[in-house]
Amino acid sequence: MLKKRLLFGTLMTIAFAAIVLLDGWLDGAITKSPADDKPIQATLLAILVAVLAIPAQQEMSKLAAARGVKTLTFFAIIASILLATAPYLRQFVKIPPQICTNFLLCLTIFGLFYCHYTRFGIAGTIVNCGATSFAIIYLGILSSFALAIRLDFGLWPFLMTIFTVKSSDIGAYAIGSAFGKHKFSPKISPGKTWEGMAGAVAAAVVVAILFAALCGIMGYWPAAIFGICLAFAGQLGDLAESLLKRDAEQKDSSSSVPGFGGILDVIDSPLGAMPVAYIFLLFTRHCV
Repeated sequence: MLKKRLLFGTLMTIAFAAIVLLDGWLDGAITKSPADDKPIQATLLAILVAVLAIPAQQEMSKLAAARGVKTLTFFAIIASILLATAPYLRQFVKIPPQICTNFLLCLTIFGLFYCHYTRFGIAGTIVNCGATSFAIIYLGILSSFALAIRLDFGLWPFLMTIFTVKSSDIGAYAIGSAFGKHKFSPKISPGKTWEGMAGAVAAAVVVAILFAALCGIMGYWPAAIFGICLAFAGQLGDLAESLLKRDAEQKDSSSSVPGFGGILDVIDSPLGAMPVAYIFLLFTRHCV
């Protein structure tokens, strides 16, 4: 399992980095000259985020179905894609971010009521609409921070965020598998240990400092704190998704990704870490 996870994890990381770097080359963000920047940024990343929302929402629907809850999967896919790509779409329509997001959320709520009534009628409105709303917010709002970091702070801080949190996953899994004895959260995720948490922190700090040194994003001490914050946030994101799986009595969200499970099992830690990364980067920009 460890070898398969490391192999497919490495391949996915290389593919993801290649897409992001190609995206940066196409829109000029990969250079240090603002004059090279194209008016529209992060198109490939926006497409990737939208594509990943499709299987992720399908997996959420299956988890809900295991508990007898009917979600409006197609509606959830469209709504989560619109919310997740809102930072990208705002490049075409110049409106304040909070107004754009609030407007989309209002459309989502009223559209959800209408779609539920036309498909299922009155029965199950609270439960089904509640579960669908949660799936939309969980995947739509949290995913939007990926594009927000890329567009507001640049290509290299975005890659720093992703590599830091995914390296913490690798550190947690490798050290936890080899040396883990003290359970971190036995009821939610029995395999997680404090030794694994230490591995997550160590890996995240090393990667964050390397990015800070090579790309000049921030100083060494802020980078170390950044790594610690993302390691904990990533593991909490992992636990949040594990909580959903335990409630649905499922080991993994699906079996589409060898060594990991499903798409949700791959993106759970970045979903938890990206809002923290955005706040941290915003703080360092204005206060450090």
